[in-house]
Amino acid sequence: MTEEPTEAYPDIKVGHNEPWAVGVPAILNSMEPALHDMGVVRTAKLSLAINQKDGFDCMSCAWPDPGHRNTLEFCENGMKAVTWEATPVTVPRSFWAENSLTSLLDRDEYWLGQQGRLTEPVYKPAGSDHYEPITWDRAFATIAERLNALSSPDEAAFYTSGRTANETAFLYQLFVRAFGTNNLPDCSNMCHESTGTAMSETLGIGKSTIAYDDFAQADLVIVMGQNPGTNHPRMLSALEDCKRAGGRIIAVNPLPEAGLIRYKNPQKVRGIIGKGTAIADRFLQIRSGGDMALLQATSKRVLAAEAAAPGTVLDHEFLAAHTSGLDEFASHIAGLDEAAVLEATGLTPAEIEAFAEEYLAADKVIITWAMGLTQQKKAVATIKEIVNLLLLRGNIGKPGAGASPIRGHSNVQGDRTMGIWEKMPDRFMDAMDAEFGFSVPRRHGYDAVQTVEGLQRGDVKVFIAMGGNFVGAISDTAAAEAAMRGASLTVQVSTKLNRSHVVTGDEALILPTLGRTEIDLQESGPQFVSVEDSVCAVHASHGAVKPVGDDLLSEVAIVARMAKATLGDRYGIEWDAFERDYDTIRERIARVVPGFADFNTVIRKKGGFILPNGPRDERRFDTRTGKAMITVNELEHLERPPGRLILQTLRSHDQFNTTIYSLNDRYRGIKKGRDVIFVNPDDLFEMGLADGQRVDIFSEWKDEPDRVLRNYRVVAYPTARGCAAAYYPEANVLVPLASASEESNTPVSKAVIVRLEPVEGGGRHDTSPLPWGL
Repeated sequence: MTEEPTEAYPDIKVGHNEPWAVGVPAILNSMEPALHDMGVVRTAKLSLAINQKDGFDCMSCAWPDPGHRNTLEFCENGMKAVTWEATPVTVPRSFWAENSLTSLLDRDEYWLGQQGRLTEPVYKPAGSDHYEPITWDRAFATIAERLNALSSPDEAAFYTSGRTANETAFLYQLFVRAFGTNNLPDCSNMCHESTGTAMSETLGIGKSTIAYDDFAQADLVIVMGQNPGTNHPRMLSALEDCKRAGGRIIAVNPLPEAGLIRYKNPQKVRGIIGKGTAIADRFLQIRSGGDMALLQATSKRVLAAEAAAPGTVLDHEFLAAHTSGLDEFASHIAGLDEAAVLEATGLTPAEIEAFAEEYLAADKVIITWAMGLTQQKKAVATIKEIVNLLLLRGNIGKPGAGASPIRGHSNVQGDRTMGIWEKMPDRFMDAMDAEFGFSVPRRHGYDAVQTVEGLQRGDVKVFIAMGGNFVGAISDTAAAEAAMRGASLTVQVSTKLNRSHVVTGDEALILPTLGRTEIDLQESGPQFVSVEDSVCAVHASHGAVKPVGDDLLSEVAIVARMAKATLGDRYGIEWDAFERDYDTIRERIARVVPGFADFNTVIRKKGGFILPNGPRDERRFDTRTGKAMITVNELEHLERPPGRLILQTLRSHDQFNTTIYSLNDRYRGIKKGRDVIFVNPDDLFEMGLADGQRVDIFSEWKDEPDRVLRNYRVVAYPTARGCAAAYYPEANVLVPLASASEESNTPVSKAVIVRLEPVEGGGRHDTSPLPWGL
């Protein structure tokens, strides 16, 4: 608490927020870095192949592909992700001797990523402060020796990033379970675990219940807790289709987001020289954490409208045939405290009434959401309330309607389908037993938060990560880093450097791998992998360019060799065959994973295939009641003490998860810096603060010590009153490990009570951004 404050980004500039998204600036900001870093030929090959039916899948999000593809089927951040991965710049061998781990600790994520692609395995010996090059054989032997020396397989944890393809994920979970543990934490634990928990219980499937074309058929799309303009810009085309077909869109979010105000589609003339398309017809600037209250208030009004005109509002035929729990829900929601709703949401009675009227006026409704909802304490209950509201009027299992969670990583949904979960259901485990001839472990393993807790206790001694940046992504940064340093061995399978490579166990390995963009040539010939998007579409992904290094191995090869070194011929699993020909993996998937019958044939069809989806396809609900479950959830809103704010973490525009493409956030007017906190100007006035002032941010917890972020610049911004926002992953330090969503155990990064304390000599300016309205 006594260190001197410093400015991490002394050249930071703060301008005005933008009232529209994409257009010509998006083209320039995506193609200029690509041409500069990769050259004309490499850029052309990749830009023409990304998201095409015979090309490679973009790694930057899981947004589904339309049936008809444009010649250039990518967004700004998608091309930046490709440039970041496919850059020909590589980390030289001299880097490891010149840079100690201690010195790298002072480097931010942006600098680490800019060093280039990793091309050879490196090893940090115990007691050393440097990595050093190592052979692949020695790397795998080291892993095998450390794993086989453990007292129990449960002393190891195996993390997975959502960019891992289906074939790799299936092989990885096979290796882990053959080794003897279910410690399979993954990035879902930190983002959409709340979605899977809520929807699996209520609908029998933890996935979207819509198809891509449903957006164009919807009368109303409600977009909650997400920023499509930055995090999945191609969604804006689907929302534009909805508007062009006469549908309406409501945005529900604490911050106004440029993409939900106006969209200039760069594929259309109106997006280049015209005004584009106004997206949101209505903006409800809700207080962070107030979504559950809004949804319950809307359901209450739907039921009241039915009582006033019996038989004209609810879908009685659907409810009788396909749902359970309506009477209990109606009784509970009738007692909803309207004053508590207003306090939780920060909305006016008129705004709530208008929202309910929009829902009642629409026959086909999609509700779509992302981490603004899933990272709340009551996230699971909130998503159950989405399901409740949709079920009341039959908005599940009909065209133009349904529940639409929007995933982040390109194959995060597919990884779960392939078995990457610490508590896979018995039917999957039974199929594994039958296919591979051994009894897979049944005791549930650790999720992401539990893995850090296991490291803290010393119960987890080896940590292996298939991609991602676990230390950077998880909450409670200081605690997570201290826990990771207590491991005996940490292993990272990666394309580029990140924070998880410099915060290591006693020993550490970095294993460089092929990127999604690169041609994967194995003994049987060129290989492809597959991914599953947000609407359960599975399609192939073929690399398009030569790998940047001759010594790189594919993720499949790394898993196969790691498994062979560790397990030998245990259970007679043919690891070498899996590496030679990925069709052999798909043959096994076809016999284990539902919906993948004849996998090798259907995946070769142009555009792939769609997995069955009970609620969407036939209004079939595989729940404990055999019906869709309308549930009772107790409202609990976050209390905000006087003089405090509710902070949420978020991405900048030039960012994909913890990967930072630049230090700019174009739509919010931030350039050359990230140490900012966005606060409503009226809140600043009440707290005696001003735009441009430097503050320390303290998060406050009942049973935990305060956490602090030092010397952040205040930015006056039109966020909801009583709310604030700061960038992820820097603000993760403010969220204790114990602050997790009920039921899902997802870190609560959207409801952090903070106080701001001025930094002495921190400066202040009296300028504010331009007002922003819809």
